[in-house]
Amino acid sequence: MGHVHSDQKAKKLAIICEQRVIIPNGHGEKLVGLLHRTSSKNLVILCHGFQATKDDSILVDLADAITKEGISAFRFDFSGNGESDGEFQYGSYRKEAADLRSVVLHFSEQKYDIIALIGHSKGGNAVLLYASKYHDVPAIVNISGRFALERGMEGRLGKNFMRRINEDGYIDVKNKKGELQYRVSKASLDDRLSTDTLFSSRAISEGCRVLTIHGAKDEIVPAEDARQFAANIRNHELRIVADANHRYTGHREELASLVLGFLSSHPYQITSRLRPRL
Repeated sequence: MGHVHSDQKAKKLAIICEQRVIIPNGHGEKLVGLLHRTSSKNLVILCHGFQATKDDSILVDLADAITKEGISAFRFDFSGNGESDGEFQYGSYRKEAADLRSVVLHFSEQKYDIIALIGHSKGGNAVLLYASKYHDVPAIVNISGRFALERGMEGRLGKNFMRRINEDGYIDVKNKKGELQYRVSKASLDDRLSTDTLFSSRAISEGCRVLTIHGAKDEIVPAEDARQFAANIRNHELRIVADANHRYTGHREELASLVLGFLSSHPYQITSRLRPRL
């Protein structure tokens, strides 16, 4: 019994503190995040999806599971979302990858070893785009990211959205009560449509391990997208979770188990080649 007790005690001691961290991005905007600091300098960075924040329960649950393993975790708001500065943008894939770059460099300067980037939904696209550009993080977890970015827009923007945006220069997206949720500019729509997922998937180096997790019953992004990532990323593992939807309702433990299994399947070896060049 003494062993079990000491084991539980060790896990309770794993989290030293939760610390609010503010990091400037390349535009001078403040990115606000929460660092779940353990006694380890191994760090996982968590990225939220479209119209979500660092407090999305998927990220909170994953941060909890990761820190229980003694690994530090950081979840933050992309610019224009949550508590971070900036204006909300519909597209902004490249800007979110650049925000993530600012976060990675900040923690590298603090002598953390970033062992993985994890993103849910649009956050999955951000971590993959990051890996295709910077080649300095050893592992990526893409949870329910979208491969075919031209899909899924009509549901949000309405029919004939291209004609309307070309005529007016923008589209206002409203909720069922008719209240404005956000404005889609022509530039932000072009940003989404010009983000080449096929090219960026093939640009991820073989030295970076990628895990894609997707729900078989995802009602937002079809599981077919996960198979397209699997077909185009060189060092890739695919896990389809039967019966899971886009938010893994009722499947959060399975999601955490897949993530932790992937993180622990290789020892954390951060070579100087992989460290971000400051």
